[in-house]
Amino acid sequence: MKRHWFVRVLKFVLFAIVFLAVFTFVVMSLWNWLMPTVFGWHAINYWQALGLLILSKILFGGFRGGPHRQWHWRRRMRERWEQMTPEEREKFRQGVSAHCWPFSREVAQPKA
Repeated sequence: MKRHWFVRVLKFVLFAIVFLAVFTFVVMSLWNWLMPTVFGWHAINYWQALGLLILSKILFGGFRGGPHRQWHWRRRMRERWEQMTPEEREKFRQGVSAHCWPFSREVAQPKA
């Protein structure tokens, strides 16, 4: 079991590194294609593009983290769900199942 966990983490880390490398290359290519011709700025290399990505993350994205942002939404939804009457819950389930077509009516039913 521990081996599977290690392999999953290793795959995730490798995927993240490849994604970052490709994304950095795309930013560098777009910069070198647009900025020198449009604004007359100098072309940048790969490491400068990576630094630009990190700087933009710091300035515009912050360090809020991943899954913690969803907790507030989930807590609010749970509070709303608890305040609904059984009729309102059923109407909500029907609306969700109508919009989420891959999920059948049986899946939307709560466990008793």
